[in-house]
Amino acid sequence: MKKAIIFFSLLLLLTNCKKEVVEKPKKLIEEDKMVNIIYDLTLLEAIKAQNSPIENKQRTNPKNYIYKKYNIDSLQFAQSNRYYASAIANYKKMYEKVNQRIVAEQKLADSMAKKSIGKKALPSTAVDSGAPQVP
Repeated sequence: MKKAIIFFSLLLLLTNCKKEVVEKPKKLIEEDKMVNIIYDLTLLEAIKAQNSPIENKQRTNPKNYIYKKYNIDSLQFAQSNRYYASAIANYKKMYEKVNQRIVAEQKLADSMAKKSIGKKALPSTAVDSGAPQVP
């Protein structure tokens, strides 16, 4: 009898563990859109942390900008974020996508900067400027 009670208690416990901890919100933001939102928020927060003169002039709140851009509200974002965060493995994958995108953008910016620096160096040689060459 004790074994049966223990067995049914464990069975009940295991079946209850499969329930979602956080209920799916009615207005859930799609996962791909959420990744884009997290990416944009990450960039805007990085700009804000750098005390960008552009950001300081506009005095915009990054989250308010995102809400307008993606046509969402703060409650919808908070509920969706909470829902995705409750499934930590999937949430981690979402942040890995954001990180991959940031790394790709950084590589692109670095390569463009190198090309730009290379183009600027060509016309400013001593021969072009008429200045005497220094050995």
